[in-house]
Amino acid sequence: MSIRLLAVLFLGAALSASFAQEAAVPPDAQSNPSGNFAPRGTWGNGMGMGRGVMGTVTEVTADHYTIRTDADETYTVHYSVNTRIMKQGMRRSRGERAGKEDGGQRTPPQMLKPDEIKVGDIIGANGEVDAAHNSIGAVFIVQIDPERAKQMREMEANFGKTWLAGRVTAIQGVSVTLQGGSGNATHVFRADENTEFRRRREPITLVDIQVGDMVRAEGALKDGHFVATGVTVMGRPRGAEGPSQQDPPMPPQ
Repeated sequence: MSIRLLAVLFLGAALSASFAQEAAVPPDAQSNPSGNFAPRGTWGNGMGMGRGVMGTVTEVTADHYTIRTDADETYTVHYSVNTRIMKQGMRRSRGERAGKEDGGQRTPPQMLKPDEIKVGDIIGANGEVDAAHNSIGAVFIVQIDPERAKQMREMEANFGKTWLAGRVTAIQGVSVTLQGGSGNATHVFRADENTEFRRRREPITLVDIQVGDMVRAEGALKDGHFVATGVTVMGRPRGAEGPSQQDPPMPPQ
């Protein structure tokens, strides 16, 4: 099982939250026009600037890294002076947050020099993927904390079981069809009288959800159907009709 599914969700949210005041986040980290959350072997397909890969570093050179993905594929990650390389921001424990004036829950990402990435590190890279040669020209590279990578693998394993995310393609009664996940597949969740709906932090109802919205649903399988306990509308893809709200997709915590 690879962590390609969760990478775009986690990385887009982490970058936009941490660098909102420092610099503009690349548009591919903010929206997903195709709704494709999990092309095989890559992450972030159809996201403006390109796609991405994630894996464990097996080689470090002056202009590229070689990584091995969880799908047992080898990729070459090319970087240059224009590539932004950073270490993932860390979530502080409650004890560490106690007494902090800023009240923040995550330390900001730390900029890294290329040689600070080592063999054995887990990295995610976004840019232009050359699938024929298993290589990518990286726009940005993030060193991922191993514990977070483990959590991402676990979350991917639960996709379709405890949560769903994707672009709304149809709404029929209390059933909502999403396009997303592995292979950009179709998934359906049902709402009931206990389902809570939100757009960002504002309460809404099922009738407020529209085709084209990017949503995340949390719930469980019941009698072969995914029944949502909570649904969050995260935004609309660029180019979609209606107002665009570019909150980054957030995986469940």
